[in-house]
Amino acid sequence: RIENANNRVVTFSKRRNGLVKKAKEITVLCDAKVALIIFASNGKMTDYCCPSMDLGAMLDQYQKLSGKKLWDAKHENLSIEIDRIKKENDSLQLELRHLKGEDIQSLNLKNLMAVEHAIEHGLDKVRDRQEEVVMSKRRNEKMMAEEHRQLIFQLQQQEMAIASNARGMMMRGDHDGQFGYRVQPIQPNLQEKIMSLVID
Repeated sequence: RIENANNRVVTFSKRRNGLVKKAKEITVLCDAKVALIIFASNGKMTDYCCPSMDLGAMLDQYQKLSGKKLWDAKHENLSIEIDRIKKENDSLQLELRHLKGEDIQSLNLKNLMAVEHAIEHGLDKVRDRQEEVVMSKRRNEKMMAEEHRQLIFQLQQQEMAIASNARGMMMRGDHDGQFGYRVQPIQPNLQEKIMSLVID
């Protein structure tokens, strides 16, 4: 161990770069599969893996050939589950492209018939939903029309009540003269003003 800290850092940098260089050379010159991982004393990591194989696959191969367990069964099962989900996702993505009419050249007659059946089934569901939306819209329109009719009827009832009250006031005006005042007849346009107030 180099005791001087500065010399140790310089030496580590030079030797690390030399190791990475040698790893790349043996990969190219000898067509070897090489992986290199270096951890410095400060915790920083330097790694290299040959382009023809990723580090995960290389560690799997090392585990099989050496018989050493690099990770426990829990992590291994998790890795298997991740691979299964990835394959399932790829399959679903391919199926979705088929439903869109893409990448169907490789499908045989049976697969094409399955895709056709799935499209027809989906189309039936879309049509059913479309019919539900249309029927719901018609029901809402019918309800609104009925509500509008009820409002018109109520307005007419109010107009009749106002007109009846106005006639009553005019008739009482002839008998109130004995008290020293007389109710003025309703002006012709008063009913229109009352109706406009009711409508507002």
